[in-house]
Amino acid sequence: MASCIVSTATALSSASGFQWRRLIMPQTATRRIISAQNPVRCISNCELRNSTVLRRSGNYQPSIWDDDYLQSLTCDHTGDKYTKQAESLKEKVRTMINKVDKPLDQLELIDTLQRLGLAYHFETEINNILQSVHNRTDDKWKNENLYAASLEFRLLRQHGYDISQETFNSFKDKTGSFRESLCDDIKAIHSLYEAAYYGLEGESIMEEAFEFTTKHLKAPDEHALRLPLHWSAPRLEARRYIDVYETSEDRNPLLLKLAKLDFNIVQGMHQQELKDMSRWWKNNGLGEKLSFARNRLVSSFLWTVGIAFEPQYSYCRKMLTKAIALITVIDDIYDVYGTLPELELFTDAVERWDIKAMKQLPDYMKICFLSLYNSVNEMAYDILKEQGLDVVSNLQKAWVNLLQSYLVEAKWYHSQYTPTLEEYMKNAWISITGPIIAVQAYLSATNPITEKELEFLENSPDILYWSSMIFRLQDDLGTSPVCKFYHCLPIIVLNIPLNFL
Repeated sequence: MASCIVSTATALSSASGFQWRRLIMPQTATRRIISAQNPVRCISNCELRNSTVLRRSGNYQPSIWDDDYLQSLTCDHTGDKYTKQAESLKEKVRTMINKVDKPLDQLELIDTLQRLGLAYHFETEINNILQSVHNRTDDKWKNENLYAASLEFRLLRQHGYDISQETFNSFKDKTGSFRESLCDDIKAIHSLYEAAYYGLEGESIMEEAFEFTTKHLKAPDEHALRLPLHWSAPRLEARRYIDVYETSEDRNPLLLKLAKLDFNIVQGMHQQELKDMSRWWKNNGLGEKLSFARNRLVSSFLWTVGIAFEPQYSYCRKMLTKAIALITVIDDIYDVYGTLPELELFTDAVERWDIKAMKQLPDYMKICFLSLYNSVNEMAYDILKEQGLDVVSNLQKAWVNLLQSYLVEAKWYHSQYTPTLEEYMKNAWISITGPIIAVQAYLSATNPITEKELEFLENSPDILYWSSMIFRLQDDLGTSPVCKFYHCLPIIVLNIPLNFL
């Protein structure tokens, strides 16, 4: 991934006069352009209302997920009956986990639990097993077993344990290359391929492992090549793997039954949350009043399922759905519909965070500002009520940073200025929304919130900066077959229950 990002950035920086996707001006667009020689003049709200403004259109299609359809979603696996059944099955699985004593069997069970979407129920048991495996001094069980060594490496690194890449040296020949005879064991090659995604920068052995495995994996492993486990959305992988596991000769009926039941119960919870969010969207009137903007409510909710699908994060999913839906509308205002003077007024209103500032806005912006204002204050109220912590200024600061980055891009567009790569990336890692989503996710999912952690997050730590950079570069690369595959997510994850045969 790192090499891909570096090569992408290098290619973009060497291209003269490049145009980024957010900044491209379609030739069919009609909009007032303010030249770089003529400074922007602030105009009054009265002038905005009385002047004729030619606006662009994104020509967005209406959402196929209307409220009537979403409210019709039903799930049969809700209520105490299914909850008690699931609890009974979990206790049986917990007993089974504690009886497994061989390290390879333990690791395979953890891998199966993760892929079936059940690992979140057994975090204590999984951590105990991994701690035990990590502390073992007997390596005979894995020394000549590439599959076992790779599985151990992947799971330990995934859960934050320190394990050296040198563990794979025993599988190399005298020339220092991976033995060609290993490629006869497809299961082992596939395991090493998945482990290679947990290599760190500068780990040459893991880079060799990736090159070696991708060279020898063929058509039967196409899914792994296209979407490795490290990149998979947990709910989508669970839904896919349950079908695979059901046809496996060594399947465990108890695990399969719990996986199906748990998937359906969680799906029912997600459906109810989506219904609630659809009612919120309909009631706040953004879709009706701002018809030029995208209605991406369902997509917004699916983002949150990818971030945290577990039942205990219901509030987090709802708050993030509201935030992402609002971001999408505001993004369309800055990118497509709003004039530069209007955008400056809107940014100023959010900076002031005063309801009186709404008076200076054109009518279409008022409803957007008020919706944002109410949503932020609602979340801040919930946190103040539950934890006694006032986070209004933290949330407002995150939104101001985002809108200021949008405004920078709008000014580039209106002045027909092409930024350098350095200028673009300095602003774009914020405009991709990574920082604001991180703040919203932390505040809505953490109890108790600590000022030290919040301060750390607001100081743009490297992990947030670089992940946002990756997010931005990936977004600017545009669509791909993997992206198109994810268009089916709402159908798969939200609306197709698993059958019990």
